[in-house]
Amino acid sequence: MPRVPLPRGAAEDRPLGPAPVPPVTPVPSYDHATLKSLLGAWALSACSPEETAAVEAHLTDCALCADEALRLRNAVELLRPEDPLDLDPLLRARVLENCLGRRPARVPVPEWAGPYDAETARLDALLRDLGSGDWNASVRLEWHDGSCDVTVAEVIGHLTAVDGLIAAALGMSEPLGTGARDPIDPEERTKEYWYRFGDRSPAEVHDTWREQGHALLRTVSFAGRAAGGLDVPYGPARLPLRDAFVDRAYECWIHAGDIAEAVAYPYGPPAPRHLHRMIDLAARTLPAVLAGRRRAGLAVSPTRLVAAGAPGRSLHLEVEGAGGGDWYIPLDSPAAVGTAAGSVAHVALDGVEFCQLTAGHRSPQDLAAGQEGDRAVISDVLAAAAGMSRM
Repeated sequence: MPRVPLPRGAAEDRPLGPAPVPPVTPVPSYDHATLKSLLGAWALSACSPEETAAVEAHLTDCALCADEALRLRNAVELLRPEDPLDLDPLLRARVLENCLGRRPARVPVPEWAGPYDAETARLDALLRDLGSGDWNASVRLEWHDGSCDVTVAEVIGHLTAVDGLIAAALGMSEPLGTGARDPIDPEERTKEYWYRFGDRSPAEVHDTWREQGHALLRTVSFAGRAAGGLDVPYGPARLPLRDAFVDRAYECWIHAGDIAEAVAYPYGPPAPRHLHRMIDLAARTLPAVLAGRRRAGLAVSPTRLVAAGAPGRSLHLEVEGAGGGDWYIPLDSPAAVGTAAGSVAHVALDGVEFCQLTAGHRSPQDLAAGQEGDRAVISDVLAAAAGMSRM
């Protein structure tokens, strides 16, 4: 039978002989003025192939035109429709963080007022990014025994009203006045502020809060460190001024997060050194809150009689992550001393989670926390931490 030839390869389809040389297109000759006038079209890739070849040949010989061509090509990069001209939405936050960490001050802000300075600046940046309609967005405020839905403007009014307690303690003017009949309970002050100034525009609400914050920082900066021990009344409780500023920074961060969640705005935790101060204040307050729960019959773990200043049983609170640390919470008396040797229980959790717990935004049952030791003690301490929250 005849043999069937195999298919031919691609090389066999080529004509015999050397491969053809593509024709060389001659570069057209233009004078310098014409070539310079073509630079804009060349930068936009709008020249014909012949004009492009002529311009690019000219750029190798003319330094002035080469510089102009580079400038035009860089300018064209800004006009590309696929590259947005909007700034990175997180750029402002990064610039603020860098400035707050490095800027020198002629009159330095006391270290204990630093968290308030930083958190009010961050919230101010958030508020400046809001549209007019965002100020009426519904914000959910939660605490251990209640919740309410308010507007962004009402949240800022709440911060203004409670910040006014510090202003009054420093002898400054504040929105609700400093009369004897003005409430000192944070929740009552908030309701009074909403009643008096509920018809203010968002700009007025924002300006009042920010101007009061600036005035507070100026006052304590010029007063110096000695002012840190001044007592500030918070309803039935009192806090030293240095702790009151940390408390206000903490609440500013928590409510800024509430606002950010309501308007879908990116918002992160405080700087680690500021977060550590907030956690430390909460840890130092826990023994008194736990003692109050014992007096009210809400605690389930037994207590012991311990002399003031003596070591007693304690809970080891290990806060992980940036700003964390180790605290030993005295269990038998607020005046007792918590020690590692007296630890009967151990709780480990993230710093932001702990702050969310003390703000009433997490429940002890839903908390992601490692637990070891006396379960009744752990339950009492976590319940006390959740009970620290208020409106």
